[in-house]
Amino acid sequence: MASMRDIKRRKGSIQSTQQITKAMKLVSTVKLQRAKQRAEQSKAYFNCMYETVTSMLAKTTGLNHPYLKAGDSEKKAVIVITSNRGLAGGYNSNVVKLITKGNLKKEDLKIYAIGKKGRDSLKRYGYEIVEEDSAIIEEPSYVDAMALSKRLLDAFAAGEIGEIYLAYTGFKNTVVHEPTLLKLLPVEPVKPGESTQETGSKAMMNFEPKDDEALDMIIPKYITSLIYGGLVEAVASENGARMQAMDSATSNAEEMIDHLSLMYNRARQGSITQELTEIIAGANAIS
Repeated sequence: MASMRDIKRRKGSIQSTQQITKAMKLVSTVKLQRAKQRAEQSKAYFNCMYETVTSMLAKTTGLNHPYLKAGDSEKKAVIVITSNRGLAGGYNSNVVKLITKGNLKKEDLKIYAIGKKGRDSLKRYGYEIVEEDSAIIEEPSYVDAMALSKRLLDAFAAGEIGEIYLAYTGFKNTVVHEPTLLKLLPVEPVKPGESTQETGSKAMMNFEPKDDEALDMIIPKYITSLIYGGLVEAVASENGARMQAMDSATSNAEEMIDHLSLMYNRARQGSITQELTEIIAGANAIS
């Protein structure tokens, strides 16, 4: 059995760790409230934009626009959104698994990493990191999403990449976060029965001005909106995951402290009993 000093030292160490995890939980809770509100406010626009563009294309025939077909390059750009910090349970690793354990070939991928954790993990696996911008995830803005979207569309137009994907963690609620791999380009129309909303109208889509001009304006906004929505939901998911992880760590520390307190009391009781036994034995020997 460990000595009383060792038990007391270990108990003090765990109590110090518990104070840190408790403080981190409180910080994550405050950040989650702000991020959750922001995610919920943008979610309606995020979903509406996706539904509108895909259902619009589903009602259109005969279009021959570059954004609607894969490019000549076999390379695929993947925007990987993770966090800059750990201690968030499986939040970062789940996004990385979408890439490493998915159907996309490693040699075909170009990674646009947003977040240090995803960048470091994918670099260790040997993936090509084309661009890394960790500052975006600290305070996502529509302007940042627009700049990233423009760089990707320019690369697509130049033939450097043939497809664009977005890997992020979707925010369902405080405890449910869903790792998601979404294909951004080429835009694929919603097939009959796939849409989550009933459009009601079965009429074919007419464009004014010409369809090429309309799609040149709509698709970049569509890509930007999806990227921004992914960033906002990822921030909410990160703080939710960290809050849960710190809550579990705090509870586990409490259990360990209780166990060590019991061990300490038993060791103390054993020490007192041993001292009494020695005193009694010494007294008997003298008499």
